[in-house]
Amino acid sequence: MNQLETLNRALFLMINANRVSPRWQIDVTLAIADDLIYLIPATLCLMWLCGIRRQRAAAVRACCVTFLALGLNQLIGLAWMHPRPFMIGLGHTFVEHAPDSSFPSDHVTVFASVALTLLVSGLVRSGLAIMLAGAAVAWARVAIGVHFPLDMAGAMCVACVAYALVAPLWARAGDALMRRLIKLYRRALSWPIRRGWLAR
Repeated sequence: MNQLETLNRALFLMINANRVSPRWQIDVTLAIADDLIYLIPATLCLMWLCGIRRQRAAAVRACCVTFLALGLNQLIGLAWMHPRPFMIGLGHTFVEHAPDSSFPSDHVTVFASVALTLLVSGLVRSGLAIMLAGAAVAWARVAIGVHFPLDMAGAMCVACVAYALVAPLWARAGDALMRRLIKLYRRALSWPIRRGWLAR
């Protein structure tokens, strides 16, 4: 076992909860690990339905970066299988999970992709909020025993790569895509838009 993997396992054991942890702590950690991800679609939908064009463009670009990043995760998992902690009998696990590759974390990839896109788009407060939520999820996923700490570092790297790949494509085709999406949105939801319930 190399030094990096030794460090990875040592950090995992420092963060991983144990059987004597209070039940309320485990329940809160599980909620953060599994449910905070719903903040992402809720935020992006609100940015589209209630935001101005800049916010809408950031939301769509964040979706593009996220989908590409998740695709890259799948390729990484196929090329290199890194077992999850419970697959090697390490630490304690508090939720059932498929025995697939742990690296990188899909949950944190989503948070990192969205946070990075929003920050680069100048939506600093929203980006920082997503980033802080992502940090909480990263900690929680390790604490409940389904990921290693370096899975989270890998997720952030994948998000950066995905953003770098999407950026030049967005510069070329982003405006045309936004015009089509806004036209489709205004046609599909014309009734609530006319009544002022949704942003035009």
